[in-house]
Amino acid sequence: MDEGYANLPTSHLLGSVPAVLTPDERKPGAPVEVGNAAATSRLQQFPPAPGANGGGYQPPGPPPLDGDVETQTSWKGYFNVASYAPYFNVDTDVVVDRLVSSIYPMDGFVRKIDANPDMYGPLWITTTLIFMLAAFGNFATYLMQRKTDLNIWNFDVGYFNWAASVMYGYAIMVPAAFFFLFQYFGSRPSLVRFWCMWGYSLFVFIPASILLLIPVEFLRWLIIAGAGGASSWFIALNLKECTEGADLMPLIASASVLQFALALFIKVYFFA
Repeated sequence: MDEGYANLPTSHLLGSVPAVLTPDERKPGAPVEVGNAAATSRLQQFPPAPGANGGGYQPPGPPPLDGDVETQTSWKGYFNVASYAPYFNVDTDVVVDRLVSSIYPMDGFVRKIDANPDMYGPLWITTTLIFMLAAFGNFATYLMQRKTDLNIWNFDVGYFNWAASVMYGYAIMVPAAFFFLFQYFGSRPSLVRFWCMWGYSLFVFIPASILLLIPVEFLRWLIIAGAGGASSWFIALNLKECTEGADLMPLIASASVLQFALALFIKVYFFA
């Protein structure tokens, strides 16, 4: 009866346990049958591996023979983590150098991100600025009202909601809007480079938010005007370099004015 169970075929059963081998079958020269369940599995890798052209997904198993490569450009590529990995493949030295260039606009920021625009810096710059505006905005209000009556001061949690909505919305929607406008007027910009450039343009507001803790209203207006002017100048210079000789000064001026308007919003709402 045991011999009958041992001779049952098991290679076609997924997850089945192979029969116990006899001492003669364990010799080095004896052939061993290997199941192909792993090769034929339809489970996707996590994270999904990118396809031949960087998009889509690729199921596990050996690649197709005779050059029959499956097309990997389906909509599933947008949900593939590996598709966005190159935009976060930057070193600390590169990010620091780009941060310095965002404060000193004459340093050729567009040329530095031309070959490798990143999303790592813009993501953390925007997130850090959100938390700093929410925390320092409340602390600045406390410092100003401490001179009069602390009984009317309360910690405003709404600062965080406003900071997150405005900063994330601005960093995503404004570059996308100008990308489509530049394309409409004949330029050929890169959306990823626009996101990268606008993200780094917000860095100057991080040290400015610390200086805005000074409880002197006149100095606060000088600080925010300087930060807004530097950020607007950074956007204008780099957009002009991206236009490739096209006359798009109205769009560039609009982007600069919008950047300065963001600085005024930061002052009026968070550091009033």
